[in-house]
Amino acid sequence: MSDPDLPYDSFLLVSFGGPEGPEDVMPFLENVLRGKNVPRERMLEVAEHYKSFGGVSPINEQNRQLLAAIKAEFESNGIDLPVYWGNRNWHPLFPDTLRQMKADGCKRAIAFFTSMFSCYSGCRQYRENILAAQEEVGEGAPLVEKVRMGFNHPDFIATMASSVRRSLAELESEPAAATVLFTAHSIPMGMADNCDYVKQLHEASRLVAEAVGVDTWRLVYQSRSGPPQQPWLEPDVCDTIAEMDDADKLKNLVIVPIGFVSDHMEVLYDLDDEAATLCRERGIKMSRAATPGISAGFVSMIRKLVEERIGIRQQKDAAGTLGPWHDVCPSDCCLYTPRRPPPRAS
Repeated sequence: MSDPDLPYDSFLLVSFGGPEGPEDVMPFLENVLRGKNVPRERMLEVAEHYKSFGGVSPINEQNRQLLAAIKAEFESNGIDLPVYWGNRNWHPLFPDTLRQMKADGCKRAIAFFTSMFSCYSGCRQYRENILAAQEEVGEGAPLVEKVRMGFNHPDFIATMASSVRRSLAELESEPAAATVLFTAHSIPMGMADNCDYVKQLHEASRLVAEAVGVDTWRLVYQSRSGPPQQPWLEPDVCDTIAEMDDADKLKNLVIVPIGFVSDHMEVLYDLDDEAATLCRERGIKMSRAATPGISAGFVSMIRKLVEERIGIRQQKDAAGTLGPWHDVCPSDCCLYTPRRPPPRAS
């Protein structure tokens, strides 16, 4: 939904949300998994992950910091847009944020989703969530349009390349002597088959490896949550570490959570805990590269993507061969119909 006659008058940071105390964990996970075919035992397992960190996900505080950094970046570059923040699964929820924006007189917002790669859960579902929130708020709810995906933006690639270089320095390893695993959240194959998630991840990983001078790298996945009989993207990060170490003893390993913009719970648990424990047990020197967070390059990228859409930046920067991604998602973009496994025979 768009109205080119209306000027952009606000910015919306769109994110996933996370619990901020032990009492929030189960209601949050029920929001996340509502309508999804995820076994209850998996939900309880994930709940324990959160509880091991005091029931607090780092994502909300990280988004507060990112919003403050974006506001400062806008102000220092002459962008006069008030900034707002809304989540899919926990407070501040989209309907509440849109109500506040409506009350403040906002008519048309430009949004950045905290997801750098295209798939149903990382893009289309957010657009559906916002549409539902607009319908809930009713007449006068602000229009919301998103910036293009920045997976191959030079500032993002440079930010991740710097992160990999810091990890290599921590390991005291030259790029050619280390193995690098780029990792992202796994998604169901039924979702992956209808989007460019894997293609974009491969391109971003290739560009970062090329910028650093890394020869040995792979793209792997983590954090799958579906039933065992449902196919999801593979290989798993821990399975890959074990297989590569068995085949040819790993010495220096850098894990790069390229699919995450900040240190989400999946990064802290699946990488800093499980993968790190596996590496210690096998005698592998491992460094987990930093996520973009509020690094200057990442915040600069967000500002430049906004400038493109509001018309004060004419050039659309993109590294590699895929070019700048589309501004407006096609109607059939990132469609997903979950594949339900057949019922078990009684």
